[in-house]
Amino acid sequence: MADPTPVLDDLRAESDELDRLVAELSPERWNLATPAPGWTVAHQIAHLAWTDHSSVLAVTDQDAFAREVEKALAAPGDFVDNGARDGAAKPPERLLADWRAGREALADALKAAPAGARFPWYGPPMSAASMATARLMETWAHGQDVADALGETPAPTDRLRHIVRLGVRTRDFAFGVHGLPTPFEEFRVELRGPSGDLWTYGPENATDRVTGPALDFCLLVTQRAHRADLALRAEGPDADRWLDIAQAFAGPPGGGRAPKGAAR
Repeated sequence: MADPTPVLDDLRAESDELDRLVAELSPERWNLATPAPGWTVAHQIAHLAWTDHSSVLAVTDQDAFAREVEKALAAPGDFVDNGARDGAAKPPERLLADWRAGREALADALKAAPAGARFPWYGPPMSAASMATARLMETWAHGQDVADALGETPAPTDRLRHIVRLGVRTRDFAFGVHGLPTPFEEFRVELRGPSGDLWTYGPENATDRVTGPALDFCLLVTQRAHRADLALRAEGPDADRWLDIAQAFAGPPGGGRAPKGAAR
């Protein structure tokens, strides 16, 4: 069973990097628009704080979390936006404090979780390591939106390996959520990490293959960039279809991003 400590350490580092990006922002810059329609920098941080809170409930108070799921089912198209909107209405210093406290509470809860425990979520139940990986993925993805709004380009790190692994493992989920048959065979995935190492998944002799930079794969599976703008290559029809629908997050298919230069 997976030890959550390494991914928790990387989650802390990823969160700290985003924290440094927003900690000294003026109130005006908290209101800058991000690539997510209708979401400002404040909405992005508020969403992370809201999801951390939900994660803590899933780990420590499953009855309370079940009530949150009921709210989501009652308003499936609005509950995420509503959570972000409510948090974004707070003064920046309060929002920042809430986000910091929430992510510390989640780290403590996951460290204290019994070995082998699984926790409910809006998608399939997750282990402590899987939940930490999902939080790292979201922190990185929403951090990309914040960086875009601020005109920053964060340097990629090998923490991306967690998102890559999640993106590979959610292949079948992506096909299923689009109502498509799941490919019978595994794919070969070969991605070059930021430090230059080659990260590989699946059998070497697989017919369907995906190759390219790990950063581009992470941008794809978090739907932070359009496939047309990324240096990813697919061999085989199923792998080609996957690159059009990949998502590493729970829930319905996202709208994704338009190609650069496309009319809006």
